[in-house]
Amino acid sequence: MGEQALATGVDWLTALLAMQGLTAKVTAAMIEDEAGYSCWLTIDETSLSSEQVQVLIGEGGSVLDSIQYLANTTLNLGKAEGEQQAFTIELAGYRARRLQELKAMAAEAAEQVLETGKEYELKGLSSAERRQLHHFLKAQDGLTTFSRGKEPDRRLVVCLASEAPDS
Repeated sequence: MGEQALATGVDWLTALLAMQGLTAKVTAAMIEDEAGYSCWLTIDETSLSSEQVQVLIGEGGSVLDSIQYLANTTLNLGKAEGEQQAFTIELAGYRARRLQELKAMAAEAAEQVLETGKEYELKGLSSAERRQLHHFLKAQDGLTTFSRGKEPDRRLVVCLASEAPDS
């Protein structure tokens, strides 16, 4: 399934870029991450202008997130849950840099909550980023996380496990 998913992902993303009038090489690799194995589709930015790269990433990664959502929805359509493949879209090292930023945010939030005992809210995160932070922080003893609010103002809250609201 992995090799087929890689090839299908490359073809799909290459076609999507072509529909936008962009010609860029797409490569694929299976990467192990916190969720298991993800098919990383990387857009080679060498044939793109810096403006095109910025447009494809979007403010706060919003366009890249949308492309990734489309990839995951389209490429898994009609597949049984066990046959579905997670896809991550990478461009110009954005995902790798953002992952490091998210890990730093998680560490800072954990430190603040453990020092003060007060809950800590993280704003401006996409739903995928909130899931990543939930995952990073679930291994932290004494802490719990939950989401508060409604989109587009949904926030991740980190608090002491003893202070968690009833679900």
